[in-house]
Amino acid sequence: MTKLCANLTMLFGEVDFMERFAQAAHAGFKGVEFLFPYAYDKHQLAEQLHVHGLKQVLHNLPAGNWAGGERGIACLPDRVGEFQDGVGTAIEYAQALGCTQLNVLAGIAPVGVAPDTICETFVANVEFAARALAAAGIRLLIEPINTYDIPGFYVSHSQQAINLIEASASENVFLQYDIYHMQRMEGELAATIERHLPKIAHMQLADNPGRHEPGTGEINYPFLFAHLETLGYDGWIGCEYKPATTTAAGLHWAADYL
Repeated sequence: MTKLCANLTMLFGEVDFMERFAQAAHAGFKGVEFLFPYAYDKHQLAEQLHVHGLKQVLHNLPAGNWAGGERGIACLPDRVGEFQDGVGTAIEYAQALGCTQLNVLAGIAPVGVAPDTICETFVANVEFAARALAAAGIRLLIEPINTYDIPGFYVSHSQQAINLIEASASENVFLQYDIYHMQRMEGELAATIERHLPKIAHMQLADNPGRHEPGTGEINYPFLFAHLETLGYDGWIGCEYKPATTTAAGLHWAADYL
């Protein structure tokens, strides 16, 4: 059965963030995800989850100065200490929220640094995070992101992510497969998902072009959902899209899944 969770960073943007939990539950979602919890008190977030009967499915490790344009620090050789500190902070939040999956954002590859050094830094950071998260009962995810939306993002293809997972030699690292990002970078969605399914722990969606809700673009989501059910995928799918108008007005596509 397809399990959809609401990405509160993207959805219900017309209301205050703390009010989005109630909006998600009212819309029929049973789970939520968002980019970062760190600007909020973890106990207040946990209370919102409890009051509205929601599961915290996913959030990201700290990713540097997001407002300033940074998109992760895991591949930056001069930020290893900051990355390691962020892992501890992320675990504290995840445990408070009952979240058992954390995503690592690789970041934009630094200019003037040897590719081998960037790769070694990222793999070492992944190994560090995977060990710490495993001790806390939390899975680490790696997400490839398209380089049209984020030029220079270090991990941009699904096979590249799989190769990095294998290089980490950790059993606690998995693939976060974002359908929108991978449609833009490589296509072949059904076959690629099937090939990598054993390592896919979480998925996200949006249509293309525009990154709006399913049904507004070229991706055949009814086919993909049926394909995922046939494959036996039992993880969550995060609705990480920009509503074409309002979230409520565009949720007709999800009526059969909520």
